[in-house]
Amino acid sequence: MDIIAVYTIVSVLAISLISFLGAVVLAVHSKFGSTALHFLVSFAAGALLGDVFVHLLPELAEGGTFDFKISLIILASIIGFFVLEKFLHLHHHHEETEESEHHHHPVAYLNLIGDGLHNLIDGMIIGGAYLIDIQLGLATTVAVMLHEIPQEIGDFSILIYGGFSKTKALFYNFLSAITAVIGAVIALVVGDVENFATILVAIGVGSFIYIAVADLIPEIHKSRQKAWPQFLAMVLGIAIMAILLLLE
Repeated sequence: MDIIAVYTIVSVLAISLISFLGAVVLAVHSKFGSTALHFLVSFAAGALLGDVFVHLLPELAEGGTFDFKISLIILASIIGFFVLEKFLHLHHHHEETEESEHHHHPVAYLNLIGDGLHNLIDGMIIGGAYLIDIQLGLATTVAVMLHEIPQEIGDFSILIYGGFSKTKALFYNFLSAITAVIGAVIALVVGDVENFATILVAIGVGSFIYIAVADLIPEIHKSRQKAWPQFLAMVLGIAIMAILLLLE
């Protein structure tokens, strides 16, 4: 196994483990709290945007691959995530109204499917980033890790709401998280295909922009916390990405 494969597999396993530990913290301390969670969400939004504009887009531009086709892939990625999320939300609403007498279990299972697919894509994006450059892979790993922690905590809460015990919720949440390993393996196996890594990075750009702007920032706006800590957390997330660039 070469060094790129080692970095990739270790990265996705670390993300899965850290996401799992985040859910464990919530399970043990149900008062983990909105303040800490909103800080993480703001931090993650900054890290995702920082990775896009400090690492991913400049890497595509410097490599001479940032052309019209790549722009279309980024746009298609944003629209694709919108359609997927819209589909999942519609089914969440349908199952909540039709299956409420069954403790909302269908909602939880649907969330697991959606989260598993998202993690699979994350694993492929990380693999694609490492195939281009190890430093790019590390920066993307950090960005994914920072948005996975609040996401997995939220997914754990949905499973509890769906009627799962804390133990089962942790187990299924962890299974969903490790689908990132499958995505990483797919990226490594198919990595020799021409422009495959570049396409994955472009999908990552669209994915990160969508998650930050459509999911995380609206959650920040909903918060009743003071604005300046959220702003500082977001700037800190961007700064972390800039520091990683300086360390290259």
